[in-house]
Amino acid sequence: MTDSLITRLGQLDTCCVSDACDQLGLPPAVTGIAPQSARRRIAGRVVTVTLAAGTPPSGSSRHLCTSAIERAGAGDVVVVEQRTGIDAAGWGGILSNAAAMRGLSGVIVDGPARDIDEAAELEFPVYSRSRTCRTARGRIYETASGAPVTIGDSQVNEGDYVLADGSGVVFVPADRIDAVLDAADRINAREAAMTVAVRAGEPVSQVMGASYEQMLTKGAAA
Repeated sequence: MTDSLITRLGQLDTCCVSDACDQLGLPPAVTGIAPQSARRRIAGRVVTVTLAAGTPPSGSSRHLCTSAIERAGAGDVVVVEQRTGIDAAGWGGILSNAAAMRGLSGVIVDGPARDIDEAAELEFPVYSRSRTCRTARGRIYETASGAPVTIGDSQVNEGDYVLADGSGVVFVPADRIDAVLDAADRINAREAAMTVAVRAGEPVSQVMGASYEQMLTKGAAA
C-alpha cells in the first residue's frame, strides 16, 4: 500500500499537490527550498531530524543525522530542521554517501547544506535553502531524531509524505494522503486538458477563466 501511494505521489508535481492541499484546507507547499545537487523529483516517507545552535551535551558523540539514516528505509526522505540562523551545514558529503548506500530518496534541509559537488557526483538529491562550506562542528548539533519538525510554515511528523521538485516542497500528513492524491489527480487531469486546449489554439483567457479558480476552491469537486 505505502509503495503504491509513493508511486502515485511521485507521478505528480508539487504545484498540483500544493493546489490539492489548498483545496482540502491543508498547508500548501514550502517555498525557498531548492534542489542543489540533482534536479530530480523525489517522493517518500519522512524521517525527521531537529538541530539547534550550540554544542552537544558532554559525553554525546553521535554525529547529526546519523541516527535518521540508520533508521530510515529504502525510499525514505530525511527532513532536517536547521532554523537556527547560523551559517552551518545540516547535511554533508559522508551523510550523502551513507544515505545513497541505504537507498534513501534524498534529503531536505530547512537551512544550509554542504559538499554539494560530492552529492552531485553520487546523483543523490539534496534539497536545501542554501549552500555553505561551514561545518556543523561547534556551531549546531542534533537535539532530536524522529520528533515533529517545523519546515517553512509546515509542521511535519515522521511518517508523513513529502514531494519535492524544482518548484518547492510539499508535505502531506499520513492520515490525509489518500484524499490529497485523489484531489491532485483530479486537478492534474483538468490542467492537462486545459493545456491541450491552449495548444489547440483556444484563447487562454477562456481556458483560464472562472472554471480554473473554482477548481482550486476549498471543497471543490472534480
